[in-house]
Amino acid sequence: MSTLKPAAEMAASGSKPFPNESREYRQARTALLAEEIELRRHIARVAAMRRALPPGGVARDYRFLDAEGKELGLVDLFGEHDTLFTYFWMFGPERERPCPMCTSFVGSLDIPAPDIEQRLALAIVGRSPVARQLAFARERGWSHLNFYQTIGDDFARDYRTLVDGDEGAGVFVWQREGETVRLFWAAEGGPETADPGQDPHLAPDPTPLWNVLDWTPEGRGTDWYPKLRYDR
Repeated sequence: MSTLKPAAEMAASGSKPFPNESREYRQARTALLAEEIELRRHIARVAAMRRALPPGGVARDYRFLDAEGKELGLVDLFGEHDTLFTYFWMFGPERERPCPMCTSFVGSLDIPAPDIEQRLALAIVGRSPVARQLAFARERGWSHLNFYQTIGDDFARDYRTLVDGDEGAGVFVWQREGETVRLFWAAEGGPETADPGQDPHLAPDPTPLWNVLDWTPEGRGTDWYPKLRYDR
């Protein structure tokens, strides 16, 4: 394995001034670039650890309904792939409208879905009928995602997206070995894993919204969240 160059050395060679900036700005930006390089490397190390996880637990034969009302098993959602990404979104039958945060994330998956599905299967799962999920998807202009309704609530309860009647969201990656499905990785944590002053979120955060805001002087803020509709 080749030895990586020190991040500070790489930043010093890669940092170039823009017009009319101060010396103090460039010094601070170069130091930040070194940290960004270290962050990129840390993300790569975490991804390698994730790929090296031992086999996860075997999933039960959970059942789903597709857009045509056909009953499918979890293994059927893989299609031709051996890896499946599922997002369980907060759009149960008791909700008038889906969760705005879920909507922001699901929307960010729609355009790249054909690219993602070159490598793995992608499924959006909810407790509402698929027709109801699709109606909202069409309202938002989504056209590439596949939606499924869980039959019963065993899936939601077992994977902690429905706890004592409270619905949550969940990211799950599955592996198929023949007809056996195992959980490869799931997003874990909650308030108990959040740092002071922060909402619980993954690292890296999969939602483009938050990553873009992290690049701005105002940042994410402390009391702003996406909505389903805006006045302007």
